[in-house]
Amino acid sequence: MKKDRAYWVDMLCKLSEPVLYNMSKGELKKNMAVELSPTWDGRTKNVTYMEAFGRLMAGVAPWLALPDDETSEGKRRKQMREWALLSYANAVNPDSPDYLQWTGSSQVLVDAAYIANSFIRAPKALWEPLDQVTKDRYVKEFKSLRTIKPAYNNWLLFRGMVEVFLLSIGEDYDGFALDVAIRKMNEWYLGDGWYGDGPEFSLDYYNGYVIHPMLVEIVEIAEQKKKPSVISLDLALRRMQRYNELIERLISPEGTFPAVGRSMTYRMGAFQTLALSAWKYGLPESMSEGQVRSALTAVMKRMFSMEGNFNKEGFLQLGFVGHQTNLADYYTNNGSLYITSLVFLPLGLSADHSFWTSPAQEWTSQKAWGGKAFPKDYHQSIAK
Repeated sequence: MKKDRAYWVDMLCKLSEPVLYNMSKGELKKNMAVELSPTWDGRTKNVTYMEAFGRLMAGVAPWLALPDDETSEGKRRKQMREWALLSYANAVNPDSPDYLQWTGSSQVLVDAAYIANSFIRAPKALWEPLDQVTKDRYVKEFKSLRTIKPAYNNWLLFRGMVEVFLLSIGEDYDGFALDVAIRKMNEWYLGDGWYGDGPEFSLDYYNGYVIHPMLVEIVEIAEQKKKPSVISLDLALRRMQRYNELIERLISPEGTFPAVGRSMTYRMGAFQTLALSAWKYGLPESMSEGQVRSALTAVMKRMFSMEGNFNKEGFLQLGFVGHQTNLADYYTNNGSLYITSLVFLPLGLSADHSFWTSPAQEWTSQKAWGGKAFPKDYHQSIAK
């Protein structure tokens, strides 16, 4: 409903403004204090800024693609878009204090992929308005990442995302790297909507953080560009929709979800598949827009009403709910946390879309624990 959307917009702006306002002026590195995991592995802390910007933009992109209007939300969105475009330019300008870390760490491949993903999600709003010098710089930086050897897990998709973006804009791309990313993920499909993160299964939220969304969007562009792959868009979507059915059931009646697996400090990025489906592909027939909006809003309020999620300058702090530094993995800094923005993809739907106007409904666990009728679950192989 209207109040839900207003709350989501407020939360997204709270996340976005400190990053984009500062970076638009070339002052992100100056004003964003870096917070590192207690078990930090010693890589350069400068990756923090690229992580914050890239991950944030992948989540905020669909909202920024909406047309301008004179509403309060519209005015905030226009300002945010202006800051974002300036930030994109600074990110690849060697003369800017906020020129990002594009070399010297394999981590840059990850967050370059999120920047590429943001362009894919809002090309007309975020890529096309950039001046030619800035576009050329991005192409150069993206191609330079080919020297990085991806880890043998979800990282193959980061390389694939960069290459498929280059394909989407008519640039030379590495078809072998793109094919390997798709082919290996298909080999690692375990059934019932779950992919392994590499050869072994990990009980965590990487199917939401990375695997399903990037695979779907990579395959979609490959199909659009007539590049055949071992997975069709239809198959990738059916697998993601099955995962959506399961991840929605993990939201408790109280608006909580299990704190399991690595990278739990990524907070609501765990629900990117639900958000992506609601925004672009449609939700599974087994659930309504009203129940998904209500469930995600409940989690959002439960999580972000807790003190400690943000520092006094407004930047995210290490933690799952609040400030819990012990939960951070060896690769985690406070820039990493902006992957939580990926839950805000439905803001790319207009305010009069049924996702926002449909009546609030109970989600599955509310019905189940309230003694009400709810859909029975069952295994689905979805092999082909």
